[in-house]
Amino acid sequence: MVIDKNKVVTLHYKLQEGSAEGNLIEETSEKDPLVFLYGVGQMIPEFERQLAGKKEGDTFSFGIVSGDAYGEYDPDAIVTIPKASFVIDGELATDLLQEGKVIPMRDGEGNQLLGTVKEVKGDEVLMDFNHPMAGVDLYFTGNIEDIRDATASELEHGHVHGPGGHHH
Repeated sequence: MVIDKNKVVTLHYKLQEGSAEGNLIEETSEKDPLVFLYGVGQMIPEFERQLAGKKEGDTFSFGIVSGDAYGEYDPDAIVTIPKASFVIDGELATDLLQEGKVIPMRDGEGNQLLGTVKEVKGDEVLMDFNHPMAGVDLYFTGNIEDIRDATASELEHGHVHGPGGHHH
């Protein structure tokens, strides 16, 4: 069986920054592989494209430039927000206003986005709405452990069920 749309793929990978010599970002463990439903938009499109047609037991190594991964770093996504925006039930949520803290927020149209607190000074909070991996080229190495047909329930829900997947 080969990796194709609506297949459940189980694989192990090592993700490094830029190249095989780059800093380690993350890697799976033997007990905790990546399990996903291929072709339904769960993964970076270029990641899936690189895996297309691979078979169980195949190895892989490929790079993805930042623009095809989590996007380029956008300096316009650094925004100053009044500290008053962080008042909840009449009190300033000081527990949220810690440098490096990631806070779920909404934009002017009600879309949810995540912002990282960069700096708190005076009555303002400097927030970064770039993805934490924006501007980072990725390099993956790994192996395909298993490929199977997705069940009707998995296809209906758009994700994998059971071990390594979603549990209802």
